[in-house]
Amino acid sequence: MLVHSRGGRWASWLAFAVLFVPLFAVPLLVIVAASFSTHWSGAFPSGPTAEHYTAAVRGESLQALTTSLVTAAAASLLALTLGTWAALTAASLRGRGRRILDALFVLPLAVPSVVVGLAVLVAFSRPPLLLNGTRWIVILAHTVLVTAFAHQSVSAAVRRLDPVYEQAAAGLGARPSYVLLRVRLPLLLPSLGAAAGLCFALSMGELSATMMLYPPDWMPLPVLVFTATDRGSLFTGSALAVVLMATTLLVLLAVSRIRTRASYR
Repeated sequence: MLVHSRGGRWASWLAFAVLFVPLFAVPLLVIVAASFSTHWSGAFPSGPTAEHYTAAVRGESLQALTTSLVTAAAASLLALTLGTWAALTAASLRGRGRRILDALFVLPLAVPSVVVGLAVLVAFSRPPLLLNGTRWIVILAHTVLVTAFAHQSVSAAVRRLDPVYEQAAAGLGARPSYVLLRVRLPLLLPSLGAAAGLCFALSMGELSATMMLYPPDWMPLPVLVFTATDRGSLFTGSALAVVLMATTLLVLLAVSRIRTRASYR
């Protein structure tokens, strides 16, 4: 830690606890407690039950979870591909060209996600590319929303790369494609893993744009959580939220393991 005195460390931990517990820990614990309850009339929930979780892994809920996983995986893969390409391209540019390319890929961060959803809806509701009413418009919107994060993460890693490795490979006669595939991308693997995990987590929790675009046969789990709580089924919605959170954390742990192995390489 940057604080070396014992009193300073205790003060830092106390400040962390004061900020973390009420802002992050308590809301999550409340959701978990509600997911195991049937009613909440006092200070604490009562009527313990696991029926909400039984329903959360069956039928419509399981389908919504699968939809979220497929959407997040597809959007993350597309965003990682586009973001990496843009980051590598921007690194080869100078001055205004780099700034314009970076601005274009960061633009979705400057507007609310509901505006991005509306833009995608308007743009792809008419021929020649009619995506409205299909799953592809949801995947496209998620890709647009998370590509900026992939681009930013990979761009930062590209700027930190030591050019000595590329110069040595090129000096030995390696073609540019070989340098890219066997030198630059392997060095970027830890950052690519981090970017993929961030894109996946953001896509799994995206709601605003999805509410405007999803067709009846492609409902992601966040939409089902919102629908359940909007109908007053708070306990069922809490169970669905816990399932969503746990699934996302498991995937992120798996990505973290892959990233760690890539770092050792």
